[in-house]
Amino acid sequence: MRIDILTLFPEMFQKVFDESIIKRAIQLGKVDIHIVNIRDYTKDVHNKVDDTVYGGGAGMVLMCQPIFDCIRDIKTENSKVIMLTPSGKVYQQKMAYDLSLEKHLILLCGHYEGFDERIKSICDMELSIGDYVLTGGEIPAMVIVDSITRLLPGVITDESHINDSFHNQLLDYPVYTKPRVFEGMEVPEVLLSGDHKKIEEYREKEMHRLTQENRPDLLDK
Repeated sequence: MRIDILTLFPEMFQKVFDESIIKRAIQLGKVDIHIVNIRDYTKDVHNKVDDTVYGGGAGMVLMCQPIFDCIRDIKTENSKVIMLTPSGKVYQQKMAYDLSLEKHLILLCGHYEGFDERIKSICDMELSIGDYVLTGGEIPAMVIVDSITRLLPGVITDESHINDSFHNQLLDYPVYTKPRVFEGMEVPEVLLSGDHKKIEEYREKEMHRLTQENRPDLLDK
C-alpha cells in the first residue's frame, strides 16, 4: 500500500512514523508513506496557500489551486482521496478494514478555517476522527495511518486485530498478567482454571458488560 499525506506541516510526521508498528510495516515493505508539502505546489509569488473568506468571517481558507495541482500530480487510477475535516463521516474500525484493502490513499490535511468548498469535488470521501475540532488534519492523518497499517497482512498477527475492540461491535475483554495478586486485587479465578470453554464464556460476558457500561450505543447498532 502507498499512502500520501498532503500537509502544510510535514515535520510533524517525522518521528511518529519512525516508531513501533508503523516503522516495522515500512521496513517490511507493507506500506510506503510519503509526506507532501502543499506549499510546493502554490503558484503564488509569496508562497501563499490560503486567503480570506468570501462574504466575510474570521480566519483564512485553503485555496483550490495548490491542492488541485498537488492531488492531480500524485493521483492514479488506484487512488482514493480522503479529506480530513470535522464535517466528515466519523471514522470507525469498519472503515479502517475497508481502507486497508486500498492500493493508494491520499490523505488531505486541512488547517486554518478549512478548505474552499470546491476542493471537495476532487475528493472521494470526507472523514472525521470525532466530534471535536483540532488545529489541523495532521493528527487525524496519523490516527488513520496507524489504524490501517496494523491491519495490513503480515504486520501483526491476525489474532491480534480480530480480538480488538470494535471488531464485532463490542469493546474488548479485560486482560491480566503477573503477579496473580497486586495490592489486594486478584486475577479472576476462571482465567487460571485452564478450562478454555469457561474462559471464552467469561470473556464474552465481560465484552458485553463493558460495552453496556461504557458504550451502550454500540449495542444499539
